[in-house]
Amino acid sequence: MVLTREYRVCMPLTVEEYKIGQLYMIARHSLEQSEEGEGVEVVENRPCEDAVHGKGQYTEKHIHLSSRLPYWVQAICPRVFYVIEKSWNYYPYTLTEYTCSFIPKLHVLIKTKYEDNNGTTENCLDLTEEELKVRSVDHPDIAFDEFNAKHYKREEDPKFFKSEKTGRGPLIEGWRETDKPIMCSYKVVHASFEVWGLQTKVEDFIQRGIRDILLLGHRQAFAWLDEWHGMTLEDVRDYERKKQAETNERVQAAGDAPTQSGSGSNGRNTPTQDVD
Repeated sequence: MVLTREYRVCMPLTVEEYKIGQLYMIARHSLEQSEEGEGVEVVENRPCEDAVHGKGQYTEKHIHLSSRLPYWVQAICPRVFYVIEKSWNYYPYTLTEYTCSFIPKLHVLIKTKYEDNNGTTENCLDLTEEELKVRSVDHPDIAFDEFNAKHYKREEDPKFFKSEKTGRGPLIEGWRETDKPIMCSYKVVHASFEVWGLQTKVEDFIQRGIRDILLLGHRQAFAWLDEWHGMTLEDVRDYERKKQAETNERVQAAGDAPTQSGSGSNGRNTPTQDVD
């Protein structure tokens, strides 16, 4: 059975503000990860259109995760491999898919929708009755949940950050019930790894990893508020293009082994961890 979990991540922003903040955070975070020897290669980034959701943006990235995997996963995979991320962003709805050519039975599908509330919509993504039966709901708190110490920076801690531009923050206990504005990122994650003896362990590892990334990314998006607040969509897309070019250049310069062949790949290895 596919492990299905719904994350409801609140932010002291509006949905319209988050549209800019999310793009800024992903572009900057990817560049910072490449500085640490991680990084992400953007293979494709172009407009797309859907009959139901309208116009959006399609991106494909190659993400190397070897250095982040526990020993029992490293034992079954080569040192060099990459995960393919494909994302369709029809804001305020997005669809993201993760696959790996080396592990064909690995599949992660993330459906996301953003609303201006504090996580009170019970079926935001219109799950079926069968999906609702196996879904578990998690409410990560960007300010007070336990956080990985190796990523901790006081200036990015929502308990201490105060925005000069908006006056928001620091966040105090119970902020999700009192702060205005507030919005929620609803994410339904379907994680599947149908390999006997490893399925439960790997699927749980994937979900824990996604939760950690969600906490880090949303903490940073809020802590960097004064840097992106006031940007237009055109401004942040320009910023995104520049950071993606820098990140790709660093990843390519650091690559010392050929990657697996893939559609659109430039033939370089891509060590990284990304945020959605």
